[in-house]
Amino acid sequence: MTPAAIEDEVMLSPADIREPAPAPAPRSRVRSPVCRAAGLGLAAVARVLAGSSVRWIASQPDTCQRVYFANHTSHLDALIIWASLPQSIRELTRPVAAKDYWSRGLVRRWLAQEVFDAILIDRTDIKVHQSPVDMMLREAGTTRSLIVFPEGSRSVSGEVGEFKSGLYYLAKKRPDLELVPVHIDNLNRVLPRGEFLPVPLLSCISFGPPLWLERGEAKLDFLARARRAVLALKE
Repeated sequence: MTPAAIEDEVMLSPADIREPAPAPAPRSRVRSPVCRAAGLGLAAVARVLAGSSVRWIASQPDTCQRVYFANHTSHLDALIIWASLPQSIRELTRPVAAKDYWSRGLVRRWLAQEVFDAILIDRTDIKVHQSPVDMMLREAGTTRSLIVFPEGSRSVSGEVGEFKSGLYYLAKKRPDLELVPVHIDNLNRVLPRGEFLPVPLLSCISFGPPLWLERGEAKLDFLARARRAVLALKE
């Protein structure tokens, strides 16, 4: 999956980064039995294809509102993280995805909107008064968790790139959210860039202890700390 979801918002003015009260929870999408069955089936297929093992390190699955932030290696990333969560948590968790990719074709659009209930970000029309971060927080409300990829685009080398500033603004505007680092290992080989069909291999999904933005912590310091939290989960 290609959720290059959080665009760099360096150009936001101080007025744009005030901490608003949490938005009320949006009305939950009622998924049809077909969509629910498709979600369960895709989660099972994803786990089989990726052969993924799941580790929770100094943290536990929880239905509290969280932002899962991970390294970005392949189109399968968000699906595998979503599939690695217990079903009760999956129902409350929305991947953040690139609209230009997941709106292309009826099947992708149906999967993104009806099965994954993804938040689709238009990366070609980002404006200060239409902040992707504000959109994510509005769609998350007070109950839904998010899956995001702070690098903004997939890594070609497999190395974890520098984090863009969207994660910082999420933490600044909603300091109550738990930010849970996730490391995805080997998925870039399961679905290499440019390939359509996955190659079954073993992968590992590691969830780490939550972190929060510290009082007075500078943006670059926070982003570096968040990146180190992901890297620390690598086997």
